[in-house]
Amino acid sequence: MATRTQTVAEICAQARSAARGLATLETAVKDAALEAIAAALEARVVEILEANAGDLEDGRAAGLDAALLDRLALDEQRVEQMAVGVRDVLALPDPVGEELDARTLPNGLSLRKVRVPLGVVAIIYEARPNVTVDASALAIKSGNAVVLRGSSTASRSNAVLARVIAEAGDAAGLPEGSVQLLAGGERSELIELARSEGLVDLVIPRGGEALKATLKEHARVPVIYAAAGNCHVYVDASADPDMARRVAFNAKVQRPGVCNSSETLLVHADAAPAILPALLGEFHDAGVELRTDARARALAGSLADEIVDATEEDWATEYLGLTMAVRVVDSLEEAIDHVNRYGTGHSEAIVTEADQAARDFVEGVDAACVYVNASTRFTDGGEFGMGAEMGNSTQKLHARGPIGLRELTTYKYVMHGTGQIRE
Repeated sequence: MATRTQTVAEICAQARSAARGLATLETAVKDAALEAIAAALEARVVEILEANAGDLEDGRAAGLDAALLDRLALDEQRVEQMAVGVRDVLALPDPVGEELDARTLPNGLSLRKVRVPLGVVAIIYEARPNVTVDASALAIKSGNAVVLRGSSTASRSNAVLARVIAEAGDAAGLPEGSVQLLAGGERSELIELARSEGLVDLVIPRGGEALKATLKEHARVPVIYAAAGNCHVYVDASADPDMARRVAFNAKVQRPGVCNSSETLLVHADAAPAILPALLGEFHDAGVELRTDARARALAGSLADEIVDATEEDWATEYLGLTMAVRVVDSLEEAIDHVNRYGTGHSEAIVTEADQAARDFVEGVDAACVYVNASTRFTDGGEFGMGAEMGNSTQKLHARGPIGLRELTTYKYVMHGTGQIRE
């Protein structure tokens, strides 16, 4: 694994060299390396947690909010979940070499379209040590080298995790340099990474608007933005009240500091009197700060004095915490317009008993993931059967939604002939 005494160019060049070997590595070798990594995570849990404790101590001293501390924190269960995630990726089919199309052309040429690795994937992420493991496992299985650039907030945790992964992988037969860590944290390092044409094939950022703005200004390497999640739950006029309360509550409260949690609740005016009084009380009891329009507030009963009036900014905000905006709408069309105006294209949900309303919502909402009668919290590579994810893309090219193994590949056309020449 790279040390900080190396330059960004040197680290990326080592990854490029490793990528050539990874691209042709047999599935059995990649799977053996992943099993070795999972076992090493389990065996070295004490070392990992000691490093994480230092990051948490620094984070508290720096005044990190509860959501960031939650994303940063590791315990035995979360480390075990990392190991389970690696084994989940191991169990997936190897995408490399998959034949996407095959046919014989009129001139007799045999044409095959075959899936191949991208090469070197760089991932930039903030305060989430688990991404170090998830990204490495996905890169290895898909035949890519990975350059990891975590935040200074998780520097100790990322360093020990990257070391565990690299040491276990090297011993199991991965090319040296398959997993690289940039640990400096300087902005200049980030810019140089994003400009590493010829060395890095793709950059995936997982962070806030400032990170995205920097990359949009400076990147020369292709970027897939794992974007913010200003997600919505819309309760239709026909919704079952119990289901609506259950889905809306889970989407906000189950883990509020992640990108697939719901930030805004929209309720049809015909359903609001049966749903909002109880649901607003449940949110309040769970510690959620409510920011509502006047019609929702009128249904809050004794809680009305504790509710903040929602502003235009609230509808557009990804809170990543226990704050929620609530609005009463007069139609499905109004709900769709609201979602498309303020949403980030991540995950949107409708609760309804009407098939036509479900179809209209699914077709009308512009988002990577759309749910009917289910929580937005399911937008996750693991939940989708991908084992893990590099992030969730809200773009439409080249990947949308969870970025898993297949999203880390491209393809090439392979032709076999018998001496054909073009006249």
